[in-house]
Amino acid sequence: MHNTVLILDFGSQYTQLIARRIREAGVYCEIHPFNISIEQIKSLDPKALILSGSPFSVSDQNAPKPSPAIWESGLPILGICYGMQLIAEHFKAKVAPAAKREYGRAELLVKSDSPLFKGIQQHSQIWMSHADRVEELPETLEVLAATSNSDHAAFKHRKLPIYALQFHPEVHHSLCGEQILTNFLFDIAKLTADWTAGSFISESISRIRELVGNDRVILGLSGGVDSSVAAALLYQAIGERLIPIFVDTGMMRFEEANRVKEMFKAYSSLKIDFVDASSLFLSRLQGIVDPEDKRKIIGATFIEVFEAEAAKFPDAGFLAQGTLYPDVIESVSFAGPSVTIKSHHNVGGLPKRMKLKLIEPLRELFKDEVRKVGVALNLPQELVKRHPFPGPGLAVRILGEVDEAQVKLLQLADEIFISELHKHQLYDSTWQAFAVLLPINSVGVMGDERTYEQVCALRAVNSVDGMTAEVTELPFDFLKQVANRICNEVKGISRVVYDISSKPPATIEWE
Repeated sequence: MHNTVLILDFGSQYTQLIARRIREAGVYCEIHPFNISIEQIKSLDPKALILSGSPFSVSDQNAPKPSPAIWESGLPILGICYGMQLIAEHFKAKVAPAAKREYGRAELLVKSDSPLFKGIQQHSQIWMSHADRVEELPETLEVLAATSNSDHAAFKHRKLPIYALQFHPEVHHSLCGEQILTNFLFDIAKLTADWTAGSFISESISRIRELVGNDRVILGLSGGVDSSVAAALLYQAIGERLIPIFVDTGMMRFEEANRVKEMFKAYSSLKIDFVDASSLFLSRLQGIVDPEDKRKIIGATFIEVFEAEAAKFPDAGFLAQGTLYPDVIESVSFAGPSVTIKSHHNVGGLPKRMKLKLIEPLRELFKDEVRKVGVALNLPQELVKRHPFPGPGLAVRILGEVDEAQVKLLQLADEIFISELHKHQLYDSTWQAFAVLLPINSVGVMGDERTYEQVCALRAVNSVDGMTAEVTELPFDFLKQVANRICNEVKGISRVVYDISSKPPATIEWE
């Protein structure tokens, strides 16, 4: 059984980042809502608690508060921002609105040789984001650090293993943050780093074998990172009893089916069931221009095709899905499931209808951990490092009506962009890159002839989880070369533009 750190979520935008930092240190952690009962906490047997930040003030009438029993649990506790103020309030410190709100970089002055600040310089850059501050401490609490705007930027309980930080150690702007979290985990909570890709694989194989028994497992294989890693992990556990189904919607990346075959060539006994349903999908998209309608049609058609194909394997008892930990957190988050910006398609509606039991081998992992598991399973680097690809495929990268000719245009343009990124060793410098086909015709000149052909937009962004994104600043000469190749080699496109919008206010995908 792994050491477990429990993060109580009070609604901070950084809560998942705290979890990533702890996992990166080799310690397993889980995020749970702030109001989890002490009985539930005990059942999870955590070795430490972390209290997240929050958009609330502890003085708000509806301020979220944890079970009072956590203070008597004897567990090491680290409070971050709002979590600090909860600790201060409980131990009768004075919390008040700050005379000057503090957002952004600040300089931390360490005033103690506490183990929390072991190996950290006396002056260090940190990241603040708060409107309240702790103004007076009782005798039971001891100041550890300060800033120019806060005399109590960090403190501890004199007798209990309870520590508090006004700033956010989890963000990269806090230059000492990683070391602070490491100190809390290993010097204060006395944990061991036993959460690795290798340990996850060995434990997962045992769990899968125990759960599945002699049954067969159906998996929707898309060629993306999540489904591919899930397939490799399941194959390690149950071998040929895994049935991967690849549905070609006709809106996949260039030569996608062939590339999936090539990427899984090492798994010679893994028989992938390829279904070419491109004509059906494209026929149902005729005349459809609204992006949400496209998504719903593709989602419903995918389920229909997948269900019909899966019915050919009546001896299968399980359906595997590539659910990741952020999906699990979202379902039990501080504020409940978030507002839907756009619908996505997967096979989530199938288990009940197909009377199959669900297995989610990656549900404990963040995306970066999935990639590490893929590497440990010896999947090809080009697969493990693949950029995200939308469930509805190129249909939401073709603005307006989708037909076979438009798909082919976009596939070729996108392939040129991606291949050039690889050629110039820029592919790994961006989180996601792709081409978009616009419903705009533009006058051009090719040879001695005037043309009136379509416009293609290139998009490349850097992000951690897709919630926010910044444009990737690709070299200008590189962009000119890509644009030149697309205009010369893709008949039907005569102009290329580069999208430099951030998210927010734009989204990553155009539809």
